[in-house]
Amino acid sequence: MTQHPYTYTILRYLHDPRAGEALNVGVVLHVAAERTLLARVRSTFGRVKAAFPDLDGEAFKQALREVERGIERVAREMQRGGLLAAAGDAAAFARRAMPEDDSALQWSPVGSGLTADAEATLERLYDRFVQRHDDRARRRRDDEDIWRPVRERLEARGVSVPFEEKTFAGEVDAITFRHAWKNGQWHAYEGVSLDLASQDSIMEKARRWVGHLTTVKDGLAEPLKLHLIIGAPQEQGLGEAYRKALTMMRKAPLGPEVVEEDAIDDLVSRIEDEVRAHAQDRGHPAALGG
Repeated sequence: MTQHPYTYTILRYLHDPRAGEALNVGVVLHVAAERTLLARVRSTFGRVKAAFPDLDGEAFKQALREVERGIERVAREMQRGGLLAAAGDAAAFARRAMPEDDSALQWSPVGSGLTADAEATLERLYDRFVQRHDDRARRRRDDEDIWRPVRERLEARGVSVPFEEKTFAGEVDAITFRHAWKNGQWHAYEGVSLDLASQDSIMEKARRWVGHLTTVKDGLAEPLKLHLIIGAPQEQGLGEAYRKALTMMRKAPLGPEVVEEDAIDDLVSRIEDEVRAHAQDRGHPAALGG
């Protein structure tokens, strides 16, 4: 297949131009011999949001859509023979689509190469300069991920806990716990993942829990001991928000026991002891296997 020279430019997002921190968010490729101008930009912004928690996500997505529309407009003019299609490079045409100014989106210096397949080359460049830096291995954990180690360790010890879903209603609202059992009084256990992307999201989730418990604290027909197993954020720099969230949840209505992940073994041991005592009281030692 015949190869043609191409040029490309990288679209960069500078969250704070004074600090110089930038993330690559798109690629524009130009093949003069084919009058081809192609672009690919991010369709998601999770990594950008993780790096810059105060990012305005909607404004960011809108800006990228405008870049795409601009490149498409320039490409149509190029196909009609306008804009001296054989002249210039990817950066020059990209600047026609989005002129350079002092905004957060900037074009990189131009790069070049040879290609026999412009679309395949665009995908390769996008993967190299944009997508390969995504931390795919670090998936944020959800509430079930935080609960799972408790369940697995109980199973490993042969402890069969008669968990059931239980709804507790207050005067104005109700809350349902998925892992509840009665041992003199109701005990409920819930995993709560604070493995989130920003300080704001961590604090907001803690506030939601406090709000839920506030709405049911008055009018409960049965006493409840609540245990919240908390998953810490993996992102560096979120420790302060995590500690504030723990304090907030410890002071929440109903006085929940807040259990961090390094204390799960102790929690499982206490559950095992309670199940053992409960089974013996009821004459059902088979509640414990092994």
